[in-house]
Amino acid sequence: MVRVMLYWIIVFCGISVAGDVKHPFNADDLMSIKQISDPQVSPDGVYLVFVVKTIDLEADRGRTDLWLMRTDGSNLKQLTTHPENDSQPRWSPDGKWLYFLSSRTDTTQVFKISLDGGEAVPVTKLPLDVGNLVISPLSTHIAFSMEVFPGSSYKQTKDKLSEIEKRKASGKVYDKAFVRHWNTWKDGRRSHVFVMAVDANEPVDVMRDMDADSPSIPFGGAEEISFTPDGRKILFTARDVGRIEPWSTNFDLFIAPIDGSSKPESITPKNLAWDSTPLFSPDGKTLAYLAMARPGYESDRFRILLRDWQTGKERVLAPQWDRSPSGICWSSDGKKMFVTAMNLGQQSLYAIDIATDKVSLVVRDGRIYSPSVCGSKIFFGLCNLKNPVEVHSVFSDGKDLKKLTSFNDKKLASIQMGDYEQFTFPGWNEEPVYAYVLKPAEFDPSKQYPVAFLIHGGPQGSFSNTFHYRWNPQIQAGAGYAAVMIDFHGSVGYGQEFCDSIRGDWGGKPLEDLQKGLAAALERYPWMDGDQVGAMGGSFGGYMVNWIAGQWPDRFRCLISHAGNLDERMAYFDTEELWFPEWDHTGTPWTNPESYEKHNPINHIQKWKAPMLIIHGALDYRVVDTQGLSVFNACQRLGIPSKLLYYPDEGHWIQKPHNAIQWQNTVLDWLNQWVKDGD
Repeated sequence: MVRVMLYWIIVFCGISVAGDVKHPFNADDLMSIKQISDPQVSPDGVYLVFVVKTIDLEADRGRTDLWLMRTDGSNLKQLTTHPENDSQPRWSPDGKWLYFLSSRTDTTQVFKISLDGGEAVPVTKLPLDVGNLVISPLSTHIAFSMEVFPGSSYKQTKDKLSEIEKRKASGKVYDKAFVRHWNTWKDGRRSHVFVMAVDANEPVDVMRDMDADSPSIPFGGAEEISFTPDGRKILFTARDVGRIEPWSTNFDLFIAPIDGSSKPESITPKNLAWDSTPLFSPDGKTLAYLAMARPGYESDRFRILLRDWQTGKERVLAPQWDRSPSGICWSSDGKKMFVTAMNLGQQSLYAIDIATDKVSLVVRDGRIYSPSVCGSKIFFGLCNLKNPVEVHSVFSDGKDLKKLTSFNDKKLASIQMGDYEQFTFPGWNEEPVYAYVLKPAEFDPSKQYPVAFLIHGGPQGSFSNTFHYRWNPQIQAGAGYAAVMIDFHGSVGYGQEFCDSIRGDWGGKPLEDLQKGLAAALERYPWMDGDQVGAMGGSFGGYMVNWIAGQWPDRFRCLISHAGNLDERMAYFDTEELWFPEWDHTGTPWTNPESYEKHNPINHIQKWKAPMLIIHGALDYRVVDTQGLSVFNACQRLGIPSKLLYYPDEGHWIQKPHNAIQWQNTVLDWLNQWVKDGD
C-alpha cells in the first residue's frame, strides 16, 4: 500500500525519480511497447527510415508510422502522421524519393514523399489493395502484389468480387485444395506480382495466367521479388504445382519481362525443394538466393546459392556451414554477404566471404532483424529477452555496436524486468540441450518462487533470446514466476541434424529433453519451487501439453494448451498444409498409421489429471478449433477442472489488442489459481 501511495504522489506532483519506482511487467505494458521494424538505409548512407507500430487500444488495432533519422542516430523525426497505417518504406535508387504503402485511402496504395518537404503523393490509384513494394534499380518502375483471379485483370477481379457480393446464394464450390489456409477461406484469388512505370497508373500482371501466389502465403514478403540489374525483367518466388500444392514445398524462382510480353519461366526447375529470396550483387553480375535440398520439408536448411548471371553457373556459398540463413544482404563492394541465422538460442548476424567461404560472427547475442548495408556499416533491428527491438548499427567487422533509437527507454525505466540467463544440460542421448531461465521481476534469492514452464511451437522453433510480442515470458516473471524455456531436440539454431531429429518422434526426444531440462533447472536454481510448476504452450507446444497430460500426469499443478492437437491422425485431415504432417510423421495416416498413433495424445486421455486451460481461435485452420474443443470435452467428461477460452475472431495467434490482454491475464489467473494458490 505504501508503494502504491508513493507512486501516485510522484505522478501527481510531477516528481521524476527514474528507476526508483517501478512496477513488474504486465500485459498492459506489453501493449504499450513501440514495435520497431524494417530499417532501410538511404543510397547515400545519410538517412535511415523505419516503421514504428503503436497499439491503439481505443480502436483495438495497431497503427504504423514512418520515422526518419540520420544514420548516426541524430535528427530523429516522425515522417508520416496520418491516422491510417504507413509501412514498407523503400528508397528509390537515385535517392530522390521515399516510396511506401499506406491505407490512407479506401484501399492500401503506394505513395511517395520527398525528404525536401511537402506532402506524400499517391503513386497508385487502384481498386484493390497493393502490397510487397519493390523499386527497380533504375528508379523507373515499381513492383507490388495484388490479389486477382488468375486470367482476369485487376479491373475484372474487382467486378467479379462485386458480382459475388450481390449473389443471394452463399455456397462456394471447390474442386481442389487449398479450401482454406491459416485463417482465410480461399475464393480463387491469387497474389500476383504487378509492375508499373512510376509515371503511369496501369500496372502489368506478370503472372496473369499463373494459378499460384507470389510472394508465398502467409509469410512471404517483398524479399521474394527482385528486378534484374537492367530493370527489364523481374524475378519472383512462386509454387506453381497445380493440385499437389497442399503437400508440396516446390517453390521456384521465376523470371518474366516487366511488360508481360511473355510467360514467366522457372530458373530453378531442377530443384524440387524450396527456392526463394533472389538478390543481385551490387555490380549485377551475381544472383544470390536461398534454396533447400529436400522436397516436402519446410524446415530443411536453407543454403545460399550464387549464380553467375551471364553463364548460369552456380555454387553453394559456405557449404559446410551448419546454419539456416534467413535475412540476407550484400556488402557494398559485393565481396561479402551478411546474413541472419538462428544460432544456439540467438538470431545472430554473420558475414560470409564470397571468395573464401569463410563465415565470421558479427553480432552474436539477441535477435537481429532486417539487416541493411551502406559502406562499412550494417543497420538492423535488435532485441533480447529484456529489451524490445530498437535500431542498431555495427561495423562490418563487428566493432562499435551502437543503439541508435530509444523509443522504449522511458517506458522501460518504469518497469521491473526479470533477469535471464542461458544454461545447458545433457538431454536425450546425453546430447547438449540449451535452455533459458528468466528470474521473477522482483527477485530475492532468499525466497522460493513458482515456475512457469513454457514450451515453444514449431516444433522446429525456438524460445530464443528475443522480445516476443505474444509469448513473452516477462509476463510470467512480472507476476512472480520463474520462467523456464527448453530448446528441445527439433529446435532450430543447433545444426540441421538436431532439427531433423524430431521426425517421427514428436513425443519422444522432446519430452525427454523437457523432463531432463526441468529437473536440471530445479537443481541448478534452488530458489525455484519444484512443487509449484505449471506448463504451457501453443501450437506444437499445445500438442506437447496434451501429450504431457497423459505421459507426465503427476508433475504439474496445471496445464495450459493453446491451439494444440489432441488427435494427430484426425488433425491430418483437418489441416491444410499437408506437407508438414507428411514429413514429420513420415507419410500419410493410411500409408504409415503407426507413426500417427505412436505419440498421439488421444490414446492416453484416461491418464489425465492436471487442471487444464484450453485456448483456441475459430479462424485457426492450421490446428482447427475442434481439436481444442475436444480437449475441453475430454477434461469435462473426466471431471478434471478445466476452462475454455475461445475466440471467434482469432486464428492461430491471438492478435487483437484487447483479446491479447485478456489472453495473457486469463493465463496468469489460471496459473495463480492452481500453482500459487492450489492445494
